[in-house]
Amino acid sequence: MIESPTTSATPATGSALRGSIGVAGIVFLVIAAAAPLTAVAGSLPVMIAIGNGAGAPMAYIVAAAVLLVFSVGYAAMSSSVTDTGAFYAYVTKGLGRPSGLGAAGLALLAYTTIQAAIYGLAASTLQSVVVKFGGPDLPWWFWAFALMALVAVLGYRSIDLGAKVLGVLLLAEIAIIVALSVGVLAKGGAHGIDFVSFTPSAFFSGSPGIALMFAIASFVGFEATAIYGEEAKNPKRTVPIATYVAVITIGVLYAVASWAVVLAFGSDNVQAAAQADTANLVFNAAATYLGGTASDIMMVMLVTSLFAALLAFHNAIARYTFALARAGFGPKRFMAVHAKHGSPHAGSILQTITAAILVGVFALAGADPVLQLFTWMSGVAIVAILVLMVLTSLAIIAYFRRSGTDSRLWHTKIAPVLGSLGLIAITALVIANFTTLIGGSSVLANVFLVVIAAVFLGGFVAGRVLGDRTTGAPTL
Repeated sequence: MIESPTTSATPATGSALRGSIGVAGIVFLVIAAAAPLTAVAGSLPVMIAIGNGAGAPMAYIVAAAVLLVFSVGYAAMSSSVTDTGAFYAYVTKGLGRPSGLGAAGLALLAYTTIQAAIYGLAASTLQSVVVKFGGPDLPWWFWAFALMALVAVLGYRSIDLGAKVLGVLLLAEIAIIVALSVGVLAKGGAHGIDFVSFTPSAFFSGSPGIALMFAIASFVGFEATAIYGEEAKNPKRTVPIATYVAVITIGVLYAVASWAVVLAFGSDNVQAAAQADTANLVFNAAATYLGGTASDIMMVMLVTSLFAALLAFHNAIARYTFALARAGFGPKRFMAVHAKHGSPHAGSILQTITAAILVGVFALAGADPVLQLFTWMSGVAIVAILVLMVLTSLAIIAYFRRSGTDSRLWHTKIAPVLGSLGLIAITALVIANFTTLIGGSSVLANVFLVVIAAVFLGGFVAGRVLGDRTTGAPTL
């Protein structure tokens, strides 16, 4: 029998987070974590170069479709679970405490590693931008810790303030992406407008698995729709709407922007152009269709895009720490809510410390901020978050089958099953291409996969032990 979760839809009095964030605010937080400009200027050129070339835009549509189907059950279950632990709370509710703690371990691993990865990329990008505009050539880790300090200040305060900051940055980066797309489409691209990118032959050419792998990674942070449920004005309404709006917005934005980049060089030539200059593919397109000034602005805004993602992931990890402490699986000090800001300030401080340690280790080792810190840590995060989403999807199926609280066939049975199958297929695809994803050796890839498995198993075993101690019987 599956035990009732320790997390509940109604948090204990005095231990609930406070905020008045609405649908728009949550959508901003989710899309900020997805870092649109980072995906378009950073991931897309790699998808085109070593993936499926002109078929890359279709990968975003496939990824969005799978996540939309997954979102049906996810949104339906949000009516029963309003907890800042999000995926952890859902898995606990559906599969029991051991699986829930294993899921929490995966979530903390995923968000901690992806944030460390982004610190590496953001610091390297900021270093280049400063030098380009005549500033001092300081080491990348200096900029990483400078960004970390700013994130720490905003993360400590109310989520409403963080959402406002992210909102401004996000609107700016979306504006430049839309401007590039409109500029290319208005001028007809390099060889006219065509729809080759959305044909099956283009999608399945080359290595579609790699393209799909990067596409799904561009949606990391998707869980935030439920993470901020407690701080929402009306979580039962806000979370489902925000989930659908976020997935559709991200999917459409990426598909159109990537199609425009393909057209900017021509469907037949874009892969060769990406292979010749992967790092500057999108900036070159901006210079051609919008002018050199726009290209420079886009480079600066890439830094703000990465900063927005850093703040979004910082907030997510702090809230996971809070949720675990409130459920009795962490020091009580981390369930404290700031008297003025209503934020999980203790968890925010802990997250700043762990980020400093992880980035510091790479800095002391003399590691490359992009080739090692970014690629290795983002690879770990992608696999961990996909496994976490598979567990959540299975938990949704189990919960509705057992509880009978919602009798809608599509929402509680068909969509969750289809979502699970789609996520399992993508996860298998990512693991099969994991060595390519991290840009390392097969030995290193296997070590990272073992770490991911060990984190889940460690949490699962801890849940069993704690269950036996508190109830005297197994929790599953």
